[in-house]
Amino acid sequence: MNEEKQTVPPGYWQDANGSLVPVSKVKDIDKLRHKCVSELAEAAKKTSAQLLGFKLSAMQAVQEFVEKSLAQYDVAHGGKKGNITLVSFDGRYKIVRAMQDAIVFDERLQAAKALIDECVKTWSKGSNDNIKVLINDAFQVDKKGSVNTARILNLRTLKIDDEKWQRAMQAIGDSMKVASTKPYIRFYERDERSGEYVPIPLDVAAL
Repeated sequence: MNEEKQTVPPGYWQDANGSLVPVSKVKDIDKLRHKCVSELAEAAKKTSAQLLGFKLSAMQAVQEFVEKSLAQYDVAHGGKKGNITLVSFDGRYKIVRAMQDAIVFDERLQAAKALIDECVKTWSKGSNDNIKVLINDAFQVDKKGSVNTARILNLRTLKIDDEKWQRAMQAIGDSMKVASTKPYIRFYERDERSGEYVPIPLDVAAL
């Protein structure tokens, strides 16, 4: 059930706990802090909305250009997935559109873990200790109960000639699902001295 927002009567301020405090009891420094934080946060919200609008329009502009480019060859683009790099004619600017898949694992990952545990039990000590540590780290979960996708996938790169291990790797592959695809667009400008492309920051923290 959604709680109705409490109406603050004139002459009172509501604190973080929901309590009503007479304005006369609020210290001047607290009033100044509230004004500073609230005004900056509201400005940040507007800027965030503008950045989102820019991202959406930029993604659309890139997609429209790609479709026009492919139309020269009578090719219909099969969707918006795919990483694309566009460079200005003078080489000064570069735009990278990337689509990043969020990988999740279903219940078959538990089968892989069980098979790997059996492998670990049968392997001799010594030279395989590092592999055991790698395996234990791979299946550790974070605070949200999720495994590290990169660590799990890294197990599949190990060259281990063991029938159970191979079945475990097959189970990992079968358990993989693409939960979502998140689009990214990044902008770069070439440094005239080094010749390398430097990101144009759109993240306040990166400025």
